[in-house]
Amino acid sequence: MSFLTKTHFLPIFTQQTVFTLTAADALSAMMSTDDHNEWKRLEREVKQCEVQGDAMLAEFYEILYETIIPPLDRDDMQTMALNIDRFLDQINSSAKAVLLYVPEKVDQQLVDLAQFIRDEAECLKSIMSLLDDMRNQFSAITMLCDRITELEHAADDAYEEYIGEIFRNEKNAIELMKYKNLAEELELTTDSAKKVSDHIRKLLLRYM
Repeated sequence: MSFLTKTHFLPIFTQQTVFTLTAADALSAMMSTDDHNEWKRLEREVKQCEVQGDAMLAEFYEILYETIIPPLDRDDMQTMALNIDRFLDQINSSAKAVLLYVPEKVDQQLVDLAQFIRDEAECLKSIMSLLDDMRNQFSAITMLCDRITELEHAADDAYEEYIGEIFRNEKNAIELMKYKNLAEELELTTDSAKKVSDHIRKLLLRYM
C-alpha cells in the first residue's frame, strides 16, 4: 500500500505520463524523418498532448485545494505534478524547435537524443504503475530511476560528442546554429525527465 493510494493524485500522475510518452513517441518520429509535412503533423500531435497535460495539471490543483493532507505531502505532490508537466512542456519545446529551425538534415545524434527522451518517458510511465505499492515495488522503482539516470548520462555524452562534431565539420554557420540549438533543446528535455525520477527517489526515502 502507498500513501498515494489514499489520494486521487496517482491517477493524475499516471495520465500525465501517458500524455508524456505519446508526445515523446511523436517527437522521436519527427527526428526520424525529413518530411516537412510529417514534422507539422507530429508537432500538432505533441502540442495536443501538451494541452491535455495542462488540463490534467489544472485538475490536479482542483483536487489539491480540496484535499486535506499534511503540508509536506501537499508540497511533494505539487512538485511531482509540476516536474512531469515540465517534462511534457520541454518535449513540446523540442518539437517546436524542429519547425522553427527546419534543419537541412537530421543527424543520427539528434535521432538518438529523441530516442533517449522516449525511453525516459516509458520508464516514468512504468514507475507510475508501481507507485501504489511502493514498499513491495521499491527495487523495481529504483531500477527504473537508475535507468533514467543512465539515459540522461548517455544523452549528455551524445550531446557533447555531437556539438564537437558539428563545430569541427559543419561549414554552414546558419545550419551549425540550427543543429546546436536543436541539440540543446533535446538535451534539456532529457534533463527534465531526470528531475522527475530524482523527486520519485525522494518520495521513496520519505514514505517507505
